[in-house]
Amino acid sequence: MNVVFAKNISDEMVFPDSLQSTLATKPFMLVGETTFSILFWDLYKSQLLTTTGKYPVSISNDNVLFTIHYLADISSDELISKTIEQWQYLGISLQQYRSYLPKLKAMWPDIKEGDSLSLLIHQGHSIFYFNQQFIGMIKPFEFGQIFLAIWLSENTSEPKLRRELLGGLTDE
Repeated sequence: MNVVFAKNISDEMVFPDSLQSTLATKPFMLVGETTFSILFWDLYKSQLLTTTGKYPVSISNDNVLFTIHYLADISSDELISKTIEQWQYLGISLQQYRSYLPKLKAMWPDIKEGDSLSLLIHQGHSIFYFNQQFIGMIKPFEFGQIFLAIWLSENTSEPKLRRELLGGLTDE
């Protein structure tokens, strides 16, 4: 029992319960930000920050923070469904993401307008925060890559969002 307890303390020290604690100790720089809209409804605003101010980064040396500020309600089930839809659009196989689905289902809450969901990639670990409070972690570094690919892949379904998140100017 003491070993498990000590490990939990160690994990908390490396991955604080509050995202604000992480931001206070690590210098993040804005790469880009954007708003996702369908027709005239704004659904969310997102920001990409890194410790270098650039993307891509070295996963072993640098940190990435991707935050979505929701402007509409979305259920946990719908959020997972939309994530799967985007992975399928990108051609990511079910084998690559199947094991993550139960973890996401257990971790992601129903979202209300005004809520935020953040992904911090630190030392290859994907750490999620809901309204800046720790909600879970996924260890294989590949998860962070396929999750961010939804917005940052050259093959994303939303190239305008990608350009804006990567700090590029848009012509649209």
